[in-house]
Amino acid sequence: MSIVYERVALIGLGLIASSMAHAMRRAGLVGEIVGYSRSKETRDTAREIGLCDRVEESAAAAVEDADLVVLCVPVGAMEAVTLEIAPALKSGATVSDVGSTKRAVIEAVRPHLPEGVHFVPAHPLAGTEQSGPTSGFAELFDNRWCLMTPVEGTAPDAIARLTALWTGLGSNVEEMDPDHHDLVLAVTSHAPHLIAYTMVGVADDLRRVTDSEVVKYSAAGFRDFTRIAASDPTMWRDVFLTNKEATLEILGRFTEELFALQRAIRTGDGEHLHDYFTRTRAIRRGIIEAGQDTDAPDFGRGGHG
Repeated sequence: MSIVYERVALIGLGLIASSMAHAMRRAGLVGEIVGYSRSKETRDTAREIGLCDRVEESAAAAVEDADLVVLCVPVGAMEAVTLEIAPALKSGATVSDVGSTKRAVIEAVRPHLPEGVHFVPAHPLAGTEQSGPTSGFAELFDNRWCLMTPVEGTAPDAIARLTALWTGLGSNVEEMDPDHHDLVLAVTSHAPHLIAYTMVGVADDLRRVTDSEVVKYSAAGFRDFTRIAASDPTMWRDVFLTNKEATLEILGRFTEELFALQRAIRTGDGEHLHDYFTRTRAIRRGIIEAGQDTDAPDFGRGGHG
């Protein structure tokens, strides 16, 4: 691959940023990677492991002369970071992000960017429950989707260039309307996370089931909930506060379906339950056929993610 951006600044050095750094190096896509994190401990760790070519002491210093700036901070912190870096951005630079909600990010970032700076919001649909600068790995984005939600009037070459970067990182790239993105993610990610958090919380309440039993017998399904519920609390708090409408709409639908299943169990309606489970099973098959998971009986959850 040839170099897509001479200098890339990563603001926030967690799982996504550190994986981007590894994947950009793997593919030789950038000349220099500059990093910044608000936490001194994170900056020190990033320097120790050689994550970036340089780690700066301020966000403004990190973005100086960068061709691409990627905001890898929780959605709730996007506006403050944008205000901090705006005066230091060079003309012609592209600002992007990796946030899980897009309408809120556009509203937080776009108004504060100077004239002549391109803004291309993006969301790589990849992750593990790990966080921090040591959690990243180059393969995180391979054959995963990266959704871009550019706003009207964005320069096509800025979009094309960022698309080339994400493709080079291993992703499949698709453009989507920001509001549609938020609804899709409410179904595929946000509501499932909230349900997982709830299930783990419920188990914590059920004192009749001892902690050791919950841990010991978790392969029965609970384990997958705990994996999701171990995700970064700040990030997920911000996701729900910034994708309120879509998440509440999907949770309303979920509640209705749950009541219908409760009724079927109460009234002994085996046909309803069987039909429902048959339909949901087909969705799982579709995910495997689309290459977004494997049906390998990997009970030990080997590898990443």
